Amino acid sequence: MSVVAVIGAQWGDEGKGKIVDLLSEKADAVIRFSGGDNAGHTVINPNGEFKLHIVPSGIFYPRAICVIGNGVVINPGVLLGELDALKSRGVDVGNLHISDRAHLIMPWHILLDGLEEEKRGQGAIGTTKKGIGPAFADKTARRGIRTCDLLNPKTLKERLAGILASKNELLTKVYNVPALDLESIFKEYSGYAARLAPHIKDTTSLVNDLISKGSNIVLEGAQGTMLDPDFGSYPFVTSSSPLAAGACIGSGINPRRIDRVVGIFKAYTTRVGGGPMPTELKDEVGEYIRQHAHEYGATTGRARRCGWFDAVVGRYSTELNGFTSGILTRLDVLDEMDAVKICVAYQMGGKTVDRFPADVEALENCTPVYEELPGWKAPTTDIRNAKKLPANARKYVKRIEDLIKCPFHIISIGPHREQSIVIKNII
Repeated sequence: MSVVAVIGAQWGDEGKGKIVDLLSEKADAVIRFSGGDNAGHTVINPNGEFKLHIVPSGIFYPRAICVIGNGVVINPGVLLGELDALKSRGVDVGNLHISDRAHLIMPWHILLDGLEEEKRGQGAIGTTKKGIGPAFADKTARRGIRTCDLLNPKTLKERLAGILASKNELLTKVYNVPALDLESIFKEYSGYAARLAPHIKDTTSLVNDLISKGSNIVLEGAQGTMLDPDFGSYPFVTSSSPLAAGACIGSGINPRRIDRVVGIFKAYTTRVGGGPMPTELKDEVGEYIRQHAHEYGATTGRARRCGWFDAVVGRYSTELNGFTSGILTRLDVLDEMDAVKICVAYQMGGKTVDRFPADVEALENCTPVYEELPGWKAPTTDIRNAKKLPANARKYVKRIEDLIKCPFHIISIGPHREQSIVIKNII
């Protein structure tokens, strides 16, 4: 039995979808524990290419129970659209279960997300404008609507009426936009309830029962460690915790049940949206990585900012999450580089520091300290044994392991399942 938490170790987009899909072959359950449809996991398998936003990446294995945990905020319309798209391509979604404690994204959340981001002007965070932040804010402020409310029409309408009164006041008096209509929203969400009701249940008991029976569980994170609202580059962060600790809260599993915490690291660094990124390359090298790796967001299509691997971030992420092992993805993207660089420290205020700072302004103004290594100038996509990697590729991987203090147990050298070098089994 293994309970494995799969955590993004950088700013998200590390390739978690492929890895969760890979691990799901031996999993009895896969649980998505955080975020919302602001996250996108791309999975390529014999059925084709899929971009998942809410549904766990284990959905392609009929034996695996897939759970949308209590830590996820759900846009019911988006979820149903995703389920319909999967079914139209022959994927069985009967094993999908939704926590009755998960919060819902409501029309006012999406509206306010866009209005608030617009009001920030030059200080815009770069949100996906999908209502994620406002939904989590309402959850914390105890004015959210949960999936269990969908199962009781009387409760749903009462909660809608009470919350909508204050939301409409905000919309009309502060943002000068028309009020939302109670009856139309109630009708819309009652329709969602009719279709989602068979999937909504007490998933906390379900999952803990599976663990007690010795099942293999994969906890699927969204976004990355550096977008955590407490420990990331605040305020340019997400609204729920992508950390290993967040896996417990977002799934209802106690910390002692987790056996392994796996960090997913991209062989270079990317980031979507605003906020500091010390190793960002605004030159032909950064553009080469973007185009060669097709670094565009699965959810928004926005171009990702690209840069060299940041070992300061990697080491910090390992400390925060307690990674028992790591997985390095997209190594093949660097195959044609004459040389590769790793950021080993920052120059900040005349001092060299190797710790990730809390002050976002200091981070914006820091200069990365690089260590340069020779490239390997050879293809890696067909290699399946780590010992057969080019010598310089092995040196690059080993140097990153030493700097972040975390061993790699899988190296991904392409988007397909089989393009994986398994050094040590994780499940």
